Amino acid sequence: MKMSPNSDIDEKYMRLALTLAKEAAERDEVPIGAVIVCQGKIIARGYNLTETLTDVTAHAEMQAITSATSFLGGKYLIDCTLYVTVEPCLMCAAALGWSQISRIVYGAPDEKRGYHMFCDNPFHKKTQIEGGVLEQECAMLMTDFFKKKRKNQ
Repeated sequence: MKMSPNSDIDEKYMRLALTLAKEAAERDEVPIGAVIVCQGKIIARGYNLTETLTDVTAHAEMQAITSATSFLGGKYLIDCTLYVTVEPCLMCAAALGWSQISRIVYGAPDEKRGYHMFCDNPFHKKTQIEGGVLEQECAMLMTDFFKKKRKNQ
């Protein structure tokens, strides 16, 4: 996949999202991390908390959206970029669409539950999407996590 002119910056923030994903894995959560950046400043972070909160909606992106809108004092994430280690699911994609986030950068595609399995573009019409940033590292974290889960069953 072609890298954007922001590739160094994108990798920097994706590495932070990967750190958050590793924290999730340490808590026995699906290892997905998310960071929202606005005007060069990190305004929100999140990772999956579905097991901890016993809430199927407690995905990394949802945690980050809630934190970012609280920080900004409004429901729209215009001029913000989400960095997330795995392609958003349809639920998260819809929430991101409602937030009118300007840009989404994800690491690994999700061939089973990613938004693209259900529709082409659930985002706001102005949202820019880029996938494949640190894709192998993001995918490997997920693969290793689920291999370990299957082994322990």
